[in-house]
Amino acid sequence: MSLSRRRFMILSASVASTAALPIGARADAPTLAENDPTAQALGYKMDASKVDKAKFPRYQTGQTCANCQLYQGKPGSAEGPCPTYGGKLVNAKGWCNSYVKKA
Repeated sequence: MSLSRRRFMILSASVASTAALPIGARADAPTLAENDPTAQALGYKMDASKVDKAKFPRYQTGQTCANCQLYQGKPGSAEGPCPTYGGKLVNAKGWCNSYVKKA
């Protein structure tokens, strides 16, 4: 998988900002809204089935936040923190253009 410079910078900044947060801050983080500017830029949808495939051709059926390497929620949880959005909670059934398949 190739990683563009822009994507690398976004991911690096989000991981670095989340690493600085205390663990407790992630537990009561706000839920990410689809109208958040970063969410809009990355095509975040709370329901992956509603992703605009013409606008985000990287999306493939079956990709969700729950099976993304960046998702930090517990297995089976409805939502969990994501470093892409500063630790805000994302829906496990959601998707965004920062998706990286779990190994």
